[in-house]
Amino acid sequence: MADPSTYRPKPGEIPVDPGVYKFRDKDRRVIYVGKAKSLRSRLSSYFQDIAALHPRTRTMVTTGASVEWTVVRNEVEALQLEYSWIKEFDPRFNVKYRDDKSYPYLAVTMGEEFPRAQVMRGTKRKGTRYFGPYAHAWAIRETLDQLLRVFPVRTCSSGVFKRAGQVGRPCLLGYIDKCSAPCVGRVTPDEHRAIAEEFCDFMAGNTRRFVKRLEREMRAASAELDFEAAARRRDDIAALEKALERSAVVLPDATDADVFGIEDDELEAAVQVFHVRGGRIRGQRGWVVDKQSEGDLGLSEVVERLLGQVYGGESPEGVPREVLVPALPPDPDAMADLLTQVRGARVELRVPQRGDKRTLMETVNRNAKQALGRHKVARAGDLTARSQALQDLQDALELQQAPLRIECFDVSHVQGTNVVASMVVFEDGLPRKGEYRRFIVRGTPQPDGSVRLDDTAAMDEILTRRFRHYLEDRDSAGDIELDDTDEDPASGSGPIDETTGRPKRFAYPPQLVVVDGGKPQVDAAAHALEALGIDDVAVVGLAKRLEEVWLPDDDFPVILPRTSDGLYLLQRVRDEAHRFAITFHRQRRSKAMTRSALDEIPGLGEVRRKALLREFGSVKRLRAASVEQIEAVKGIGPALAVTVHTHLREDDATAPAVNLTTGEVLDDQLDAPDNKEITR
Repeated sequence: MADPSTYRPKPGEIPVDPGVYKFRDKDRRVIYVGKAKSLRSRLSSYFQDIAALHPRTRTMVTTGASVEWTVVRNEVEALQLEYSWIKEFDPRFNVKYRDDKSYPYLAVTMGEEFPRAQVMRGTKRKGTRYFGPYAHAWAIRETLDQLLRVFPVRTCSSGVFKRAGQVGRPCLLGYIDKCSAPCVGRVTPDEHRAIAEEFCDFMAGNTRRFVKRLEREMRAASAELDFEAAARRRDDIAALEKALERSAVVLPDATDADVFGIEDDELEAAVQVFHVRGGRIRGQRGWVVDKQSEGDLGLSEVVERLLGQVYGGESPEGVPREVLVPALPPDPDAMADLLTQVRGARVELRVPQRGDKRTLMETVNRNAKQALGRHKVARAGDLTARSQALQDLQDALELQQAPLRIECFDVSHVQGTNVVASMVVFEDGLPRKGEYRRFIVRGTPQPDGSVRLDDTAAMDEILTRRFRHYLEDRDSAGDIELDDTDEDPASGSGPIDETTGRPKRFAYPPQLVVVDGGKPQVDAAAHALEALGIDDVAVVGLAKRLEEVWLPDDDFPVILPRTSDGLYLLQRVRDEAHRFAITFHRQRRSKAMTRSALDEIPGLGEVRRKALLREFGSVKRLRAASVEQIEAVKGIGPALAVTVHTHLREDDATAPAVNLTTGEVLDDQLDAPDNKEITR
């Protein structure tokens, strides 16, 4: 960790002009880009008392080793240059924005003196009633526009409401009877609250009484020959019915059911439940649970514990006649009996297979999937949580500094075949997918001529290869001499790429290496680093079963609390490495399984192989073709046609003859042409 005073520029050297500045670390990598109206004022603020800085800023200046700046003419140019540099260098200390938009709700602020209906997102507020969620905000606005004919509740902001009261004139909605205009005293606060309560009752599902009331008023007005009033009531009924069509009508019959949707990964599960009463969604709830807080739970176990949690303290009225789940619990009959006892009547527990209920289940599952994604983005994007995670790891592993760069390695294979490995990189708690690497494991030669391909040997090999590249790139830098005219040291012939300003390949070392596995894998990784003479990189292993953290040369693991942000970060890194490795392994395995006899023919590339298969349709027909027929294919010359014909005939000659009737392999293949029941 560097001392900022060692690279602090002299105040007289920093210009007072607007410009853009870059902080670089000891490896000459850009870690932060910023702009300033006055470079001298802004840069001086970074080199004040380090204890007075924000923790993230303090980490940045102590990680940095140099600072550079570029003067521009005005703030607009500074903004443009800052944007282009952030895109080019992708500095890890610049904030990365992510779209974490939540579902919109139709909200009524019943806690205010004059309740207001509006679209709301985000954290729910006390004293506000929410209806939804809706897929789009425009759907809420169209629904609200229809209902304001019948329930003229206030929808304006506080500023508009106050200004209308001051001038004594309502807004346009007040003039067209889509607002009761409490701002100018057309209705009292109690009368307006009654309108808002009726609006909430309608949105909560008590719809029939309002429709029947309007029908009675329409008939009464018609009987009194007040056809204009009757027409208004008719239009009001049409508006309510149209609004009902836009609401979440899910089932045609009067079904009472709770529909659960679950989206999970290896660590967490997001749960959504829609409460359907009378065929309509009357409420919605959601949770994100830790699957490993009580052991590694499967989907059935998650459903079992979820139902116990949701209905354990419910009143009999809170349990519906039907509970729809994505998977049955381990003992579905026992759970159904328990729910029946709570309700006092029979409760059906099942997985919908088709029809409207299956469609609704898919909708709830989509909500759960998006909820889990939002939860992960929010947790990963929380600067405080990421800083706490890095601090937890520094304290638990007794590191000299927070592991701003973490590299994780994982090996994937099936019984020693197609052995591959992955390296994923997390910087400042976030993945840097552009620096992921994949390895094809070659194996360790043994004295007897065999090749060792077990997990520990593979881990030793890939760590050796990765850090050998690092040493080569580091040593190739040499001593770079700079004079006063050198504005960018990265343009030298060091480990920094001249075009991107980023370290070449493996040139940037991590502070922490994580391996997927326990003590054997950790010892293998530590041995690889020790053999290369690298002693400033910490190594740990994360064993999956109990989430134990293993250190080299320790007989007992480090146990981090389940609620630790540091453990959560290690789990994310490990799972990402596993995902990346298994994806590469499947690609290699699929490629190996699709090899054909044409792959072994020398001089026959992929394009010509496709041309031959397109012409003949299969290898069997190609094997029966003559040299002239093969040569007629575009791109196949006379010599290559002879090679293909000879190679396929040689393969054909080595294939055993089989009697289709008996299934026996014939020893004498010379008799095969005379036997029509023989094939290869």
